Amino acid sequence: MQKKGIARPPELEHTPANCHAREMLARVGDKWSVYVIHVLGDAGTLRFNELRSRVNGISQRMLTVTLRGMERDGLVTRKVYPQVPPRVEYALTKLGRTLRQLVRGLVEWSGAHLTEVDTARAAYDARNRRPVKSAPLVRPAPMLRARPSRVAG
Repeated sequence: MQKKGIARPPELEHTPANCHAREMLARVGDKWSVYVIHVLGDAGTLRFNELRSRVNGISQRMLTVTLRGMERDGLVTRKVYPQVPPRVEYALTKLGRTLRQLVRGLVEWSGAHLTEVDTARAAYDARNRRPVKSAPLVRPAPMLRARPSRVAG
């Protein structure tokens, strides 16, 4: 509900016309969707388990839910090969690849401004006498990591 006297930009008003835009912002603002877009953008086509191994920290269920939503939104394609066991591959669609450029920009921005964010956090914590709960940001490992080698055991 809007407070009286405060004008809200039209794009933030809840209307039938912008309802889908909000849904898409929720999809592309979701941390797992962004990660999947980044990984598939770099790798091209991946099987489910290959994708899961490259998206650090995601559970099998969350990857399944994320991929289903992205497929429904037209961001990824899912190709099933009729063999036993079934082989399923995922890739970005043309529409998904347009988002890849935006995601790449976010990844680059994040890496370029880690020091500034650390400085701002330290200043905020000092002003507010907050105990430090986590270590400063460090440059993240590349989102696309090499598959671990398998050692026979």
